[in-house]
Amino acid sequence: MTGCTHALASNDDSLNPMPTQLSSVASVAELRRQLPLSAAVQAQVRQHRQAIRRCLSGDDRRLLVIVGPCSLHDDSAALEYGNQLRALSEQLQDQLLIVMRAYVEKPRTRVGWKGMAYDPLRDGLGNMELGLTRSRRLMRQLLELGLPLANEVLNPLVSPYFEDLISWAAIGARTAESQPHRELVSGLPLPVGIKNSTDGSVDNAINAMVAARHPHHTLGMNDEGQLAMATTAGNADTHLVLRGGHGLTNYDTDSIIHAAQTAEAAHCSARVLVDCSHANAEKQHRRQMDIARQVVAQRQQQAPVLGIMLESFLVEGRCDDGSVYGQSITDPCLGWEQTEALLRELHQQLSVPANHTRW
Repeated sequence: MTGCTHALASNDDSLNPMPTQLSSVASVAELRRQLPLSAAVQAQVRQHRQAIRRCLSGDDRRLLVIVGPCSLHDDSAALEYGNQLRALSEQLQDQLLIVMRAYVEKPRTRVGWKGMAYDPLRDGLGNMELGLTRSRRLMRQLLELGLPLANEVLNPLVSPYFEDLISWAAIGARTAESQPHRELVSGLPLPVGIKNSTDGSVDNAINAMVAARHPHHTLGMNDEGQLAMATTAGNADTHLVLRGGHGLTNYDTDSIIHAAQTAEAAHCSARVLVDCSHANAEKQHRRQMDIARQVVAQRQQQAPVLGIMLESFLVEGRCDDGSVYGQSITDPCLGWEQTEALLRELHQQLSVPANHTRW
């Protein structure tokens, strides 16, 4: 019997897998030295973070708008979009605080392209040395346009490469329950939106907000790439992001009020941001426009709405291979003309005085 078992083990490749291959990448400190931020840009990032905090507290009554490509894949198209968004932002800044999505990590339900940080050449081979460098360079160029940037925090080891560049971060529906992500948020010096679970429940997100506002001791890595114990300070600047789930939407007034009251009962921020895409749009990207209008109308009727999130690029829709310049290769997006018209409409909608409550 023993002989049979040994023979099976020696001939079954599945029991002797190839070892994980490791390729060196630049440390956070090294990449920041290669692609530093000027003192002026560092001050700009601090100002943008503080402006978002003021929206979160209600001291700034502008609508927070997180808008941009589902994921970055083309430097030229991203910069063209950024230039147009910057110009529009300057015109609408009295009512809208516009932050550009600069997502370089793409969460996958199963498998697929994971984003510029991992596979910048989109050849399936992966090249994180190039991906991290190219992502940081592009995000720095976008910052130099004067835009605040947003990114989703997916891999805790990747986050430090871009942490100094962004003014707002998202924690996704699938990672909100993760203890390492909660500890990571606890140490981020910027506002963070945490999405409800994929089943539509807000409980995991609120638990994450509670955990993130407390200090933590955890294993981390310093900027030189050495393992170290990290002691986080706690992050009070978190809020809910409602994105729907499993065929359910949660951008209606009842859902927003319920989420706000549940968060407030846990002594968390009661102001919520509505993701107009994903499950809320039921995978129909054009629905984002009507959802945004409805959410802003609810805000004008005193609902506790912090802002909205939109997926938008130069060209409407999506394509798999990147053959259409300025079109998403992941989730389908609104086109630029639709985005501009919608944001101008929302600006006009918000210019009508509304009664505000304690929210």
